[in-house]
Amino acid sequence: MVFRHETELELLKGALDTLASGFADLPEADTYYSLDGMEDVLQDVARRMQDNFPYHHPRYAGQMLKPPHPVARLAYALSLWLNPNNHALDGGRASSAMELECVEAIARMFGFSESLGHLCGGGTMANLEGLWVGGRVQPRGKVVASAQAHYTHRRISEVLRLEFEAIPVSASGRMDVDALRSVLQKEEVGTVVATLGTTGVGAVDPLAEILELREEHGFRVHVDAAYGGYFHIASEQPEEARRQFAQIANADSVVIDPHKHGLQPYGCGCIVFRDPAVAALYRHDSAYTYYSSAELHLGEISLECSRPGAAAVALWTTQQLLPMQRGGAFATALDRSLLAARNFRNGIETSRNFVSLMEPELDIVVYAVRAEDAGEASQRARDVFQRAAERNLHLALIDLPASMVSHWWPDLVLNRDTVTCLRSCLMKPEHLDQVDEICATLERICDEK
Repeated sequence: MVFRHETELELLKGALDTLASGFADLPEADTYYSLDGMEDVLQDVARRMQDNFPYHHPRYAGQMLKPPHPVARLAYALSLWLNPNNHALDGGRASSAMELECVEAIARMFGFSESLGHLCGGGTMANLEGLWVGGRVQPRGKVVASAQAHYTHRRISEVLRLEFEAIPVSASGRMDVDALRSVLQKEEVGTVVATLGTTGVGAVDPLAEILELREEHGFRVHVDAAYGGYFHIASEQPEEARRQFAQIANADSVVIDPHKHGLQPYGCGCIVFRDPAVAALYRHDSAYTYYSSAELHLGEISLECSRPGAAAVALWTTQQLLPMQRGGAFATALDRSLLAARNFRNGIETSRNFVSLMEPELDIVVYAVRAEDAGEASQRARDVFQRAAERNLHLALIDLPASMVSHWWPDLVLNRDTVTCLRSCLMKPEHLDQVDEICATLERICDEK
């Protein structure tokens, strides 16, 4: 994988020429800022940016960092020549229209017939809006999410002054439905967060069973699919995960992050509500903002004010090139990541140096380093992590409860409460072609010690 910047810049120049032609009838006006000194500064920043991990390369198999599609970064850059603001139509007419089309396409992907939604800065802000609406609708009920849910749910609940409780998980990292049922019998719950793709182990919560409990207890169901949402259209999902994703259209709200598997630059999140009537909760007055058009302004259905229209332009462009269709090019790339994770775990299964843990439901694989006890296994994981980085193979670490690890590794002596394990996000389609070499590199690292 190489940088193809020469070709991309040629495409950008052609698009910029077209954009400029749309404003050709304006009178000439000098630009205040000159280009003097820019080359030196840009060279400095290019050198400084070399101090990064190779996020764009398949040898980076660590955190959730996926390069944007070339068309997304070009469309984002093109938009910056106008720098639209999608808060009000005055600031971004074209980009606001694109955003509405983007969100409608995402809602259709999940199966919503009617919906209300918008883009935002990322999953944290999107989840904030989902829990904020839940708190407005059911202000006395607490928020519950699995113990493996993203930490922001607890933090957001604190910000909103809503009580929060973590629900225990199974050995696979999924919310324990029996534990949830026990809480529901004793507590008033306003919102249950179902995570479809936890950021730690990639677990898919039992959404179908949670929805059944909603019928009895009347809570709202908010789906955090920030990481896993796009796998809804993948074909290589395990059957149980596919069953849960098929229920998203029955949830009250769902979050997805196009800046993860949607091939977008940071930051681009999205919140979608099943009931468009929640728009009434956002209603507010502005003395000057919303008078340019009687049409809906995105600032009227968003907690954020100024937002980059460039994010909508980039996402719209990507969706035009790569529609979100099962069996299409976009979905096929997701399938490659699922297959890469499955093949990688198979390699770990036969390893003499590693222990495979839960089967991957998405494209995240978690595995431990063989040792006598939990403390030694944790130290060896940190050692492999460091030595792999020295060979330009970049992994991630995760601390898991010892009880969860021992389910998959019953012979491990538990002399501490947590076990540090290795974690790999195989989210690039190119990872499928690199799995064998990554496994071989890991074996060599352990054998050389």
